[in-house]
Amino acid sequence: MRLPGREVQGVELTFEKGRVIKATAKKGEDFLLKVLDTDHGARTLGEFAIGTNYGITRFSRNILFDEKIGGTMHMAVGSGYPDTGAKNKSALHWDIIAGMQNDSTIAADGDVFYKDGKFVI
Repeated sequence: MRLPGREVQGVELTFEKGRVIKATAKKGEDFLLKVLDTDHGARTLGEFAIGTNYGITRFSRNILFDEKIGGTMHMAVGSGYPDTGAKNKSALHWDIIAGMQNDSTIAADGDVFYKDGKFVI
């Protein structure tokens, strides 16, 4: 994930009730923690989406394209979009992208619906 001029890699976030309670990174961890402490809403999950554009095959470092790459998922911490019903307020909206092509699953209520970058339902 990047903010202008900064890059953070190898991010692991632990959530409880929609809020980050633990955060680590292989690169830029101090910066990650500082940004998560921007304000009360910065540690709240503001967005979650699955990339479905398999025509994009490599990262461009342009978040508006990269968050849509097929076989990825992304989430944002901080403010959500009010048009989607989000109520969280924060000066932060930070998109974080994860490749899901290998050894990855997404489940809801214990049922896997996405495996290794593809929907399985």
